[in-house]
Amino acid sequence: MVAATARLRAAGVADPARDARLLLAHAARIEASRVTLIAPEDLAPEIAERYDQLISLRAVRVPVSHLVGERDFYGRRFKVSGEVLDPRPETETLIEAALNAPFEHVLDLGVGSGAILVTLLAERPSATGLGVDLSEAACLQASANAVLHRVEARADIRRSDWFGAVEGRFDLIVSNPPYIALSEMEALAPEVRRHEPELALTDGGDGLGAYRHIAAGAPDYLLPGGRLLVEIGPTQAQAVSRLFQAAGLSGLRVIPDLDGRDRVVAAHLPR
Repeated sequence: MVAATARLRAAGVADPARDARLLLAHAARIEASRVTLIAPEDLAPEIAERYDQLISLRAVRVPVSHLVGERDFYGRRFKVSGEVLDPRPETETLIEAALNAPFEHVLDLGVGSGAILVTLLAERPSATGLGVDLSEAACLQASANAVLHRVEARADIRRSDWFGAVEGRFDLIVSNPPYIALSEMEALAPEVRRHEPELALTDGGDGLGAYRHIAAGAPDYLLPGGRLLVEIGPTQAQAVSRLFQAAGLSGLRVIPDLDGRDRVVAAHLPR
């Protein structure tokens, strides 16, 4: 594992020791906590070969989640692929905000892997939800994760361009939309820029296009008093808040993530 860590460090991987450990666990099909019990000379040839292939792919910046096929999020493991955005720890800020008040019917705009919708339904056993995404592959991934976490009976996943296929009203609307400006794409880490779907990262413009769609449609799909929670980039709080206020939403507040960066804009439809 020392040699693998050195390879990854030389390739510019941010946390090479952690990634080397996770990939060894995956190659050996054991829990990561048991990796320290394995000595390099104890590796069976087929495990050593599999490990070397994984390290080679990670060295060219293929994300660990794509190599192992899953990612941890809010205490659960979600199946992921290159067709969906990886669930990230900072998105748990949105989950915490959503769970701070009751809800019975939730809409997730841009459902992706299903991490947000499935987590909310798993945490609220009485709730039902609708998740929509423009990507058919994302809808399939979200459906698979709903089955994995046994909420499929309460989760409706549909292909939709924002509110196009949405019906009814909700007491909670959530979204982690594409918010990276086109001009910012080149500065992203190779793991993100090369391996995550561009559709889930950027609107191809100023990074606010998704919020304009959401602001325009949300008032027609929220129940009176219903909440809207969206993840944002750390510099977008003021612009997104203005869009929501102009749409007639109230109670605007900005919620920081654990690093103190603006992460979620919350609003509600007046009663």
